[in-house]
Amino acid sequence: MASDSTARRTLTALDEAALVKIAKARARVRRHVWSLLRLRPGGFPWLVVAGKRLCGWIVIDLDATIITAASKKAGAAVTFKEMFGFHPLAAWCANTIEPLAMLLCPGNSGANTMADHIAVLTDALAQIPGSAAAKILVRVDGAGATHGLLEHLEAWNTTRRTVRYTVGWKITMTTSGPSRGCPRPPGRPPCTRMAASRRATSSPS
Repeated sequence: MASDSTARRTLTALDEAALVKIAKARARVRRHVWSLLRLRPGGFPWLVVAGKRLCGWIVIDLDATIITAASKKAGAAVTFKEMFGFHPLAAWCANTIEPLAMLLCPGNSGANTMADHIAVLTDALAQIPGSAAAKILVRVDGAGATHGLLEHLEAWNTTRRTVRYTVGWKITMTTSGPSRGCPRPPGRPPCTRMAASRRATSSPS
């Protein structure tokens, strides 16, 4: 097994052309593995959300995470959570629980940088077999609530490919106030933080 320093030198020496070749090799292997998954007794692992099986849908989860560092390594910085380390952004396939793409970011990088989200999602889409004619659901938290990202996702829709998305949004007193004046079905409570929390945690009937 290579030492840490040898592995680091090898990774540092990779240029854009080598990274493209690696990405193509990963996509080729994934296409073969997914074809084998479809042949197993249970078939491909379609996700179940709110009791409904999303047959035919590939679900991509986009989220950043914090990786702590014990020393001042390249790119390590104080994060927005007041920890020291890195803040990479990753896209995962929720169906197979595997990483599709990742962008290594410094610890002090922003969580809602539109260009980063688009770059990672573009790389993730290239990793999905048959993505040109797939049904794709993208799930992202409040960091992805930008007009640029959502417009980009809308532009992904074609006559053959369907793209849908869910975006998180923090409900505060400011954002929940206007909802009280909106028409709603009889008996339905206003969209407040407590009401949303109760609906999210209640068991399906």
